[in-house]
Amino acid sequence: MSVYDKLKALNITLPEVALPAAAYLPYMQTGNLVFLSGHVAKQGGKPWVGKLGENMTTEEGKQAARAVAIDLMGTLQHACGGDLNRIKRIVKVMSLVNSSTSYTEQHLVTNGCSELLGEVFGEAGQHARSAFGVAQVPMGCCVEIDLVAELN
Repeated sequence: MSVYDKLKALNITLPEVALPAAAYLPYMQTGNLVFLSGHVAKQGGKPWVGKLGENMTTEEGKQAARAVAIDLMGTLQHACGGDLNRIKRIVKVMSLVNSSTSYTEQHLVTNGCSELLGEVFGEAGQHARSAFGVAQVPMGCCVEIDLVAELN
């Protein structure tokens, strides 16, 4: 099953590349590696604001991380010249979770992204990962995630 068949089965439509909110590029390729800049969680096209452990549950955070994964795949599709089937492997995911000082489930929030990448890319979607709790994310968003992918 192709990546696009999986996306269709999951009823996912990939967005266009979002314009950067500051002085950076949405992605950069060097050799066969593509580095995607951090993407913040959005809900209804607007920043998904919240702080895990204060006004958001782990399950809500996981859904936000899943939404970020969809945006990341939209950018990745652009970086691949419009063909996600060129992805050889998702190499690394790094997640920043806007968290209270007592919140310790950043890894479970980040599963929202990791699990979707695994569903869409299969074995090639399995990746190394870091999940950090941070005091704040740009625009007050609950989650920001970046990734590195290898192209065929």
